[in-house]
Amino acid sequence: MAFGFAPSSAVSMSASLMRTERSADSVNRPTRLLEPAEWAAAGIPLLRNPREVVSGLHSRHRPIPQTVVVAVLDPDERLRASASFVRHESATDGWTFRNALLSQLRRVIPHDLRRRTPVRTAVMLYCREGDTRWTEEDGAWMWGLRDACTLHGLRCGAYITMTRDGWQVLGEGRAGRRPSVGSVAEALGAGEPAAPRTGGAATEVLRRAAAR
Repeated sequence: MAFGFAPSSAVSMSASLMRTERSADSVNRPTRLLEPAEWAAAGIPLLRNPREVVSGLHSRHRPIPQTVVVAVLDPDERLRASASFVRHESATDGWTFRNALLSQLRRVIPHDLRRRTPVRTAVMLYCREGDTRWTEEDGAWMWGLRDACTLHGLRCGAYITMTRDGWQVLGEGRAGRRPSVGSVAEALGAGEPAAPRTGGAATEVLRRAAAR
């Protein structure tokens, strides 16, 4: 006959709470992210004129905090298509971000999966609160951008953040004070939201095809 001791209710409750806390923490912490060193080692192509790209996307989409702008550039760095949307997800996960970016890319431009080598490049601008330092949320967006580009046959390009301090291309050290979140607010006027937009040559082609 074997004898043992049943755990007390207090011990059982404590263990249960610890498991719940760990579970909640794992949900809140981002998964599938890229650290700055990993991003730098990925060989992301440099923008020849980041200020021009940022100003163009800012002018077209007028992003406010939590707005994501994804754009596709041709080899001459001309804008071929772009789309913007406001992030509503509470979870910070590269997989979720990848799906959101891929959905927008599929809406505005055909894929290049038949090409042996990607020709067009996708870049992302994220308008957010806080300072310009890298965050784990940025790392999750980087992971999502890289994976979305792979699945759409594009080269993964620059990841750009815009805050009240200005904009910066993460991993490159290139930045500017204007445009910024503040300049967006001035352009829109108090309380006026920015509507999600799409644009580019490919968008017009898809629109005509759908009308036939």
